[in-house]
Amino acid sequence: MRDFKDVEVSTILDSLFSPEAGLVGLFVASFIAATLLPLSSEAVLFGFLTFQPAYAVPAIALATLGNTAGGMTTYWIGRLLPERMRAKLDARTLRWITRYGTPATFFAWLPVVGDALCLAAGWLRLAWPAALVFMATGRLARYLVIAQGALG
Repeated sequence: MRDFKDVEVSTILDSLFSPEAGLVGLFVASFIAATLLPLSSEAVLFGFLTFQPAYAVPAIALATLGNTAGGMTTYWIGRLLPERMRAKLDARTLRWITRYGTPATFFAWLPVVGDALCLAAGWLRLAWPAALVFMATGRLARYLVIAQGALG
């Protein structure tokens, strides 16, 4: 006969390692990776799809949604920065985003420079709906490439 504690632990472990829990973890990791914290959401997506290939569509959607939400959070933080912070922002990033505008946020998924693009776009008060669309499109394209690699 199984002990009540064994059933409880078994149920908890089954829940933690379920596809649903993995999708929640993927969303959270993708959000965190798009902020100023270093984390590889690509590796999380690749690992998830390796073990749960049947969940490719929701995994790509949630990774894109989480990563875009994180990028937009950085954008909104940029909007809060005062004018005197200009010296602290990367001059090359500011020139680049000033020259190309919101389409530059398509590349916000790039390591290192991506966070700076989001922050600069917010600080320059570029149109947030357009920044959102370009960010989401770039991130989706990246995750589709990662998924292709994971699914073969």
